[in-house]
Amino acid sequence: MNIFKLITILSILLLSSCSKEEGVNAPVLPGNDPNFTIESNTDADFPSFNKKVVVLGIDIYAVAGVEDTKLLHAANVMAQYLDNDEDGVVDDQMVLDKMLENRAFMVMWSSENDLNDIEPPAGRLGQDLGNDETNPNYISSGLTGHFDASLEEVLHIINNAGHSHAYPDAFGQNQGSELANAMDIARGGQFLTIPSSYPDDAWYTYTDSTCDYASCQTIEYLYWALTSMLGAQETRLNEIGHEWKLNTRELVENTDQAIFSLLINPLYKMPTVVPDGTYMR
Repeated sequence: MNIFKLITILSILLLSSCSKEEGVNAPVLPGNDPNFTIESNTDADFPSFNKKVVVLGIDIYAVAGVEDTKLLHAANVMAQYLDNDEDGVVDDQMVLDKMLENRAFMVMWSSENDLNDIEPPAGRLGQDLGNDETNPNYISSGLTGHFDASLEEVLHIINNAGHSHAYPDAFGQNQGSELANAMDIARGGQFLTIPSSYPDDAWYTYTDSTCDYASCQTIEYLYWALTSMLGAQETRLNEIGHEWKLNTRELVENTDQAIFSLLINPLYKMPTVVPDGTYMR
């Protein structure tokens, strides 16, 4: 029996006395969630992160200063990305298998100084997320307030540890993958280093000099395209336009046919609904 089925069965047993409707109306208290439990962290890899939640075998670690509600929110967002139709079965088992094979993890910090205590474990792929940048109410409030960074950082680890390895020809972080080829079009050319300026007709114009072509630019591009198609960026053009101009599904479909075609290909079972942090509730 695989990890996902085991977790699903346990969840059903725990929730058998509660209907879906009851779950919708029940408040989620700190440390209390219908699907996930915060547990003490004893993993030697992350001694300064005292608690964690495990989502389908993926560890999300947090320091004491991270609010429990935000840790649980990140867990729910991850579950919703992986089981987007929330039917209790992961949408693409191969993606999850690759994440488990790469021992994927996340760390949630209260202060960026918390990251100074981490020595990246060999053989593990990770991603960080900050307490203050996590906004559980962003989607439910109609895309108001500061952006919920869990929608970005959780997707990054799924794409990086999952999709890139499950489908290297399509989502590989290297020159020549379908993702990289689409990105070259979006940037107005293939730029292995950040150009002094992008062509006027480019719509993906990320200028962070620490973001390399393969492992960073591709993953950021995938995030922008997918979350725009899901509707998460609709109110943010003034905030993000210097970096990404196609902030709606319609703009992506009409302008960036290469990435749009890739992301709607049923072979890859990409999410079609933006996570709101309420998995199976």
